[in-house]
Amino acid sequence: MGQYDTSTDDFTLEDQVKSLADDELLDFWEETQQLARALDQEQSPDLMTSHPEYEKVILQELQFRSCRRHIR
Repeated sequence: MGQYDTSTDDFTLEDQVKSLADDELLDFWEETQQLARALDQEQSPDLMTSHPEYEKVILQELQFRSCRRHIR
């Protein structure tokens, strides 16, 4: 299962997402969706996160990989 390592400044979220295998990337996307739903249901201002950033980066990588497969 993939996970974002917040303890290192050496790799950006984008770099870490690129390093995940397809199944790990899909698992990570699913987990971020579940977390976003849970936070939305909680509606607690102190639990707000940058989950839209995660979603955007993951979806861009999925789109890139899909396009790359079609080109080959």
